[in-house]
Amino acid sequence: MAASTAPEPTVGDSAGTGPNHGLRIFLLWLPLAVAADLLLWFVYGPHMPPGDMSTSAIGQQFDIKVMSVMAAPVMAFVLVYGVYALIVWRHREGDDEDGPPIHGHTRIQTTWIAMTSVIVLCLAAFGTYELAGTGMAGAGGGEGPSPIWKPNGSNYLQVQVIAQQWRFTFRYPQFGGFETTALVLPVNRPVQFNVTSIDVIHSFWAYQLGVKADANPGVNNVAYTTARQLGMFKVECAELCGLWHGAMYDFGRVVSASAFQAWAAATETQLAAYTKMLPPYATTYDPTTVAQLSKAMIAAGITGANGLYYPPNDPVQP
Repeated sequence: MAASTAPEPTVGDSAGTGPNHGLRIFLLWLPLAVAADLLLWFVYGPHMPPGDMSTSAIGQQFDIKVMSVMAAPVMAFVLVYGVYALIVWRHREGDDEDGPPIHGHTRIQTTWIAMTSVIVLCLAAFGTYELAGTGMAGAGGGEGPSPIWKPNGSNYLQVQVIAQQWRFTFRYPQFGGFETTALVLPVNRPVQFNVTSIDVIHSFWAYQLGVKADANPGVNNVAYTTARQLGMFKVECAELCGLWHGAMYDFGRVVSASAFQAWAAATETQLAAYTKMLPPYATTYDPTTVAQLSKAMIAAGITGANGLYYPPNDPVQP
């Protein structure tokens, strides 16, 4: 009987005579990753949500662009490796042998740990810089009443967002504290939103401005932005808050500084009698003042947001 001989190495063998699969994959991946990053940054990047209507929106768009550029090469590698494996290492007729056992590869493991550690540390540094260093939006993204870092600027316009089933109303404490359903902002002036609720949990989302903050009863959540463009923006509730949650949306507008001053002065005068009926301006309101708020809103012709929810443990009921 003839002595058995070892089979000739085939393409894909790890015997050292086959092609360099790592180099092949790298040469396929590199141009694809570069092309994807260039397209994401220069072509799609300027159109990424939420747009560039305000400083906070610009900052979020930039963050998404950076994250996309970092993620694209990883996604490209997964796709290239997967397609390459399906083509080169696919099952062939008559080849029913098991692959060679692999117990570990120190160089691959070290490279993987090093690369993932660098990515995580870079993301941590980038996030900290965006919060503290750029001055675009600061840490006031609706996380609480006392942001750690505030954006650069002064002469903030104070706007209180009062959420209720199922509408948002807005108080302007620097203009007598009048309350209205119209959200009007001046261009190029920093705005500080103070977001609260007088019934259940809501979420204030001014999409094109890149502002989103939970509206919780008894809590003041602060968010900042500065509008950079004139125009309309959508305001909606992003927290399931009851039967008509889906209808709890409206539109705000950004106007020139002079137009805002004229609007605010005219509205303050128009609503002066009703403003006297409101409780004094505060960052939050006790539930026992809700009826007073509602009475003034109804008198001013504001319907559909009457704030008639009272916590069961409140001692005063309507």
